[in-house]
Amino acid sequence: MQLKPHQERVITEQKELAEKLEKLTAFTFTPTFKQLAVAEQERLNRQHSIMEQYVNVLGERITAFE
Repeated sequence: MQLKPHQERVITEQKELAEKLEKLTAFTFTPTFKQLAVAEQERLNRQHSIMEQYVNVLGERITAFE
């Protein structure tokens, strides 16, 4: 199947976001993360959750490509 340009952009976006999410996930297990203020840890955890949802929605869109 030949992808349209906008579909290719969605795939690229998901790949890049997944890489950032992987790095954020790894960061949350570091001593540096544990030294951050609790409020900052909570913000990063919220960011992680939102990024995860975003990656999943992009994946759903990719699955629906015809």
